[in-house]
Amino acid sequence: MNLDRLKNIGIIMGGYSNEYEISVKSGQVVYETLKDCFNCYRIYVKEDEWILKKNNDSHTIHIDDFKIDGLTDLKLDCIFNAIHGTPGEDGKMQKYFEDKNIPITGCNSYQSELTFDKIDCLNFLSSKGIKVASSISLLKSEKINVDEIENKIGFPCFVKASKSGSSFGVFKVYDKEEIIHCINSALKVDNKVLIESFIDGREFSIGVISFKGSTKVLPITEIITSNDFFDYEAKYEGKAEEITPANITDELKSELKLLSKKVYNLLELKGFSRSEFIVNDNGIYYLETNTVPGLTSESILPQQAHCANISLKELFINAINEAII
Repeated sequence: MNLDRLKNIGIIMGGYSNEYEISVKSGQVVYETLKDCFNCYRIYVKEDEWILKKNNDSHTIHIDDFKIDGLTDLKLDCIFNAIHGTPGEDGKMQKYFEDKNIPITGCNSYQSELTFDKIDCLNFLSSKGIKVASSISLLKSEKINVDEIENKIGFPCFVKASKSGSSFGVFKVYDKEEIIHCINSALKVDNKVLIESFIDGREFSIGVISFKGSTKVLPITEIITSNDFFDYEAKYEGKAEEITPANITDELKSELKLLSKKVYNLLELKGFSRSEFIVNDNGIYYLETNTVPGLTSESILPQQAHCANISLKELFINAINEAII
């Protein structure tokens, strides 16, 4: 990209989910990193209003046609997506800007929708030979069969809202007495629930990105938490140790990198991704993929990029370049 002609970049942040504040932090980091490279506009997205901020001035965006009060002549060259959860990670924002012919960073609407739905994504990858945990899916309208869960999945197990991020609506369940309460709690987050067997092993997080025209696997992170699992506290309140690069054998490193790249390609992703795996004596189990991972300097993917000698500025400019091309 020729930076002599500054591009107009809209950075969308916020969203409609419990991840609003986390997303705003990511978006602010993107803004601070890129504001000297582009004409950057922060766009705060809520369900009932979108607000664009130019310096300290606020402008209302009309959602139906993306017209901006007071800035009717502003044409954005690209949208940088920093919205975790809905509507930035589930295909809605991608579809919106695809319809407006404005490039947006990351993967397209179909891939976003697929990866955000844990049940659909696991079913797709399992059909392609990727090893996953045993699971049962449950709709809100269906009756909970505790005996089936105990016989097929066993305890402990995980109950996960199918569409959620940052471990909202995710519970580790130890017995039959807890299961109905946890399922009902998860159904408050989404109308589909994944009930998944617990896999004891080491947890790894692997960033895979499109970078300068090729797919790049970043250094691997091992996640060690004193909590029951890598939940919200572990992710955002310092209750986990994130070791990058992971202290693992070359053989396991090679296997994890090949598998994470295979997942990225099978899902036909673009831009950033971070996939989670559990490893034990029975093999490598895929857990999930995040297509709009945290973007602060403390977040896992930027840590991995730093370990690969890629700065936040390089990472973000590359995402814009690849969206515009």
